[in-house]
Amino acid sequence: AVKFWMHSIKQNKIIFIVGPTAVGKSEVAFYVAQAIRGEIISCDAMQVYKEINIASNKPGDEMTEKIKHHLIGFCPISQEFNVAQFNEDVFLTIQDIYSRKCIPIIVGGSGMYMKILLDGIFQGEGKNEELRKELNCQAQRYGNQFLYDKLKERDPAAAEKIHPNDIRRVVRALEVCMDKNIPMSQRQKECQGLWGQYDIRMFMLDCDRERLYHLINERVEKMFQEGIIEEIKMLNDVTWGKTAQKIIGMQEIQGFLKGDHNLQTAKDLMKMNTRRLAKRQMTWFRGEKRLEWIIIEETDTLIEVARTIVDEWHSQGVKR
Repeated sequence: AVKFWMHSIKQNKIIFIVGPTAVGKSEVAFYVAQAIRGEIISCDAMQVYKEINIASNKPGDEMTEKIKHHLIGFCPISQEFNVAQFNEDVFLTIQDIYSRKCIPIIVGGSGMYMKILLDGIFQGEGKNEELRKELNCQAQRYGNQFLYDKLKERDPAAAEKIHPNDIRRVVRALEVCMDKNIPMSQRQKECQGLWGQYDIRMFMLDCDRERLYHLINERVEKMFQEGIIEEIKMLNDVTWGKTAQKIIGMQEIQGFLKGDHNLQTAKDLMKMNTRRLAKRQMTWFRGEKRLEWIIIEETDTLIEVARTIVDEWHSQGVKR
């Protein structure tokens, strides 16, 4: 076990540890949790599914037995799990962790989930089907620009963020502000997330691209050694939800099982698609100015990275 020092526990501190897939987030978070009496909340869109262990790269028993992990392996793959439900579950979990005088450590690679946790989510009012139908009829009768001009008049702030031809979003924005006579942009401002309510430090782990791709390749090879083919094969007769179908490995391995391509091609496709995932994740994180970046050098161990985070968190206090 790694030993640093214990800190006084205040009921408003949260640590985020984020970064691209395979960079070592789970391990670093595990060591940090040991050092500061933390519990880990997964911020991963795929680790919520209970039937998928290898493909989602869930933390192993040696980690979950020593440090309490949350929001991992509780949702059937046949069931949809959306970001609104995730957001609600995290808020409840944070209070549960505080009740044990521990520090929540939110860990993952989903930039969208992270941003919604920080800044809140606008769920809007219930659908007004009659109004929506009328607005769609107007679009068909008079054209998209007619409806867009109406949105610009009623809610210019919302219109600035929507393309005139994105008629679905134009209709939704008009529906929201016409139904209750309050602009959607105003309601979105009222969203409240963790940011501003808690003392938050956000650490972004990154490394050289060549090293990251090497780690990705190693992880994929390890998944095949651990039995990812059998894991996916056992779920062939199960109806997968739309979100679960996006997990990397599902389509590639099913293609192998159907004879569409050989084993090596399945591996190569998984490696390629995981690299693409890492690029998408990095796009999210580069746009997030609240992150404190930690570059993992080739000679750094993950324990040393964890120590850096603990040192930073301890010496500089909490940043808002």
